[in-house]
Amino acid sequence: MDAIYDTSVNAELLTGMRLARQAIVRGQLVVMPTDTVYGIAADAFNIEAVARLLAAKGRDRQAPPPVLIPNVATLDALAASVPDAVRALAAEFWPGGLTIILDAQPSLAWDLGETRGTVALRVPNNPIALELLAETGPLAVSSANLTGAAAARTAANAHEQLGDSVAVYLNGGEVGSEPSTIIDATALARGTGGIRILREGVISAAALRDVVGDLLEPATEILGASPASPDVSEA
Repeated sequence: MDAIYDTSVNAELLTGMRLARQAIVRGQLVVMPTDTVYGIAADAFNIEAVARLLAAKGRDRQAPPPVLIPNVATLDALAASVPDAVRALAAEFWPGGLTIILDAQPSLAWDLGETRGTVALRVPNNPIALELLAETGPLAVSSANLTGAAAARTAANAHEQLGDSVAVYLNGGEVGSEPSTIIDATALARGTGGIRILREGVISAAALRDVVGDLLEPATEILGASPASPDVSEA
């Protein structure tokens, strides 16, 4: 049975977080606030849970969810190679609205969908999300809405769309502004190119260029040309 827990009420926060952790361990889905929109989360290493996430949204494997992580240190555990320029971007903009696509560690036992060996990573700037991530580890997280519908900015709106396909809803009030900026750094990591912006969101191209200079390539291609093709409504 799905339930909504108000994280502004201490008793509900404690109960909701405990049940959310248990749900993730059992391979169930949790809705949580992030700094962009509400996200629907699953254990990134549980193949059935990730498939359940995609089914709840009405998505297929061609739109793999990004992975939210608790801190910059987790980057090295999940990415095969992290260029210095990417580390500089992570240091500047994480926690925050920057999603970075890199080649995934080939030894990882997960299946996020048709990623072509890549992973889209982000550290969200939201205390509820960060606390849950610190306790569960990396989570596959997509925006908490049905495919084609507007991303949820409240837990109630997420519940209206997803209902009992989600075990626990963590209500963190209204969230949302611009979506995260998505960059593809796989070519830089492979030594074949620079960094491409696939979607400009809350972090501008100018802000990125201030950190990496000419390594940022002109935005000439659309989202979908990326080797990861992350869910465009990701959280």
